[in-house]
This record gives sequence, C-alpha cells and structure tokens, in this order.
Amino acid sequence: MLKLFIQKIKFMEEKEVKKVKVLLIAMTCILLMGGCSKKAEKIDIKIGAMKGPTGMGMIQIMDQAKKDETKNNYKFTVVGAADEISTGLIKGELDIAAVPCNLASVLYNKTDGAIQVAGINTLGVLYILETGNEINSVDDLKGKTIYSTGLGTTPQYTLEYLLTNSGIDIKNDVTIEYKTEATEVAAILNGSEDAIAMLPQPFVTTVLLNNENARIALNIDEEWKKIGGEDNSLVTGVVVVRKEFLENNKNAFNEFMKEYKESTNYVNSNIEEAATLMEENDLFKAAIAKKAIPLSNIVLIQGNDMKKRIDNYLGVLNSQNPNSIGGKMPADDFYYIP
Repeated sequence: MLKLFIQKIKFMEEKEVKKVKVLLIAMTCILLMGGCSKKAEKIDIKIGAMKGPTGMGMIQIMDQAKKDETKNNYKFTVVGAADEISTGLIKGELDIAAVPCNLASVLYNKTDGAIQVAGINTLGVLYILETGNEINSVDDLKGKTIYSTGLGTTPQYTLEYLLTNSGIDIKNDVTIEYKTEATEVAAILNGSEDAIAMLPQPFVTTVLLNNENARIALNIDEEWKKIGGEDNSLVTGVVVVRKEFLENNKNAFNEFMKEYKESTNYVNSNIEEAATLMEENDLFKAAIAKKAIPLSNIVLIQGNDMKKRIDNYLGVLNSQNPNSIGGKMPADDFYYIP
C-alpha cells in the first residue's frame, strides 16, 4: 500500500515538471518569434556627394538606397559645387558628405571642430596631358607653357609644389596659364599640336575621347610620391561626418562606412555596371565614367593610414598657402578612428 502511494506521488511530480517544461518552451518560442518579427528600426541619414571623382565610390550605396537594401534610410543630395555641400554640413542639413580634402580641413577650422574626417575616398586625379610627344618626366616641363584650371585652389598648389621640388623655378623656368573652365583648357589642346595641360578626371577622359592626338604624359600622383615617398600621396577626396551626428549615431555611421567600403570595391571591380549607375544617378555619362574609373584612384582608406596621408598632404598645402586649409593644421580630433 505504501509502495503504491509513493509511486503515485512520483508520477504527480513528474507530471508537474513536464508542465513547467512545456510552459518554459512556449514562453521561449513566443519571445523568439517576437524578436524575429521586430526588426531594428532604420534611421534617416542625409548624405551629400559631388559630381566628380569624390562621389564615384558611393554609387552602389545610392543604388541600394533606392531599393531599400541599405542598413539605414539614406537620402542623397548630388551637387555640382562644393559650396552647397559646405552650407549643408554647417546648417545640419547634411550628416555625411564626400568633399575635397582641403575643404574638410577648412570646415573643421570654420566650425571649431564640428566636422570630422572618417576616410580617404579618392587619391590623385590630376594628370599632365599633351598633344605632342615631348613630356616624359617633370624635368621635361622646363621651358614649357602649361595650361591649367584651379588658380588659388589645390591644383595650383599641387603643381607649384611638384615643379619647385623637382628643381624648376616656377617664375623663370616655366609659364603657367590658368583658365577658369576645364573646357577652355580642352579647347587649347584641341587647337594645338604641341600643347601641354594639367587637368583632373573626368576632364582627362573627356579630352582623350574627343582628341585622338592627346595623351597622358604624367600622372601627378606618381610624381608626387617620388618626392615624398609612398605615404606622401595626393589626397583628393575624403568622407566627412558632423561630430554631433556621429556621437548620437555611432553604430549607424560605422555600418555606413562598411557599406561604403563594399561600394568602392564594387566600383573598381564592376566598371561597366558602375558606369551605368553613375549615368542613372547624374554623376557622369556612362561612356566617360567607364574610361575614367580606372584613372580616378577610388579607395576607402581609414584609421592611422588615413591620418598619416592627410597630415602629409595638408602639411604641403599649409606650406604653400595656410588659407587653403582654413588657416592652420587641424588637431587630432579632426580624425575619426573607430
């Protein structure tokens, strides 16, 4: 009798344990289902890009954003002039932007550190073109006339630094004529059998497509490295972020930078497809973009390597004209290194 009583108690205990187990499993399933069904909420991010090499690396993100395939909601503004980007960043109308490197420093100084740089997105895009066949080194420019754009801006300082550090007196050994528009320089190349000019991409590609007598004589980025070493490369474009936005949305920004890296890899590996997207997004005509991409040095360099390259480049500009970088070299908090 006692034995039967004990067995009955054990049976009841096992039954209760089973009930508890079933209840725990049911609760776990409910929690899991709720977690799976609730996706992380996307935030809206306003991004500025310029028509030109500095915006080319973003093209895959632009395309994916239209399809709602990005980590967050990206609203892109594509403009033709850097002033529009500057105004948008200062007023908080843009959160992230691709801008010329020296402009990033100017904005940092102008806003007392409210703008930070997070990556280099474009290296050298300047080239010496000629319609003859005489220029094979920087030394060959001595005694020549060089046409260029960019008086009072980085192309001028870049060319003068290159010539001076190659032993060429810019006042006595060479004549530099600056034009307002790249189209003026292109017209000079088209109308002469021995003209020499310095132009950036994509105008280099435009000239080459329209003038069979024109050729690339010198890659300014390569010549620049010969003077100061591999870390002294030209830095054309960078990606910047408003410090306030970054502090409040660090995870979202880091996700964007991961997507940016994937986008730059896509552009360099899928040139035809990327060129088509650039025309669809009003950056370039596809025919020009297809030829320009391999010559545009599209990258995404971050961290200490970014800092070293930008420091070197801004140091050169500062020695040429401090106003070109906003009056002084930026401090360490200019750089966002995650």
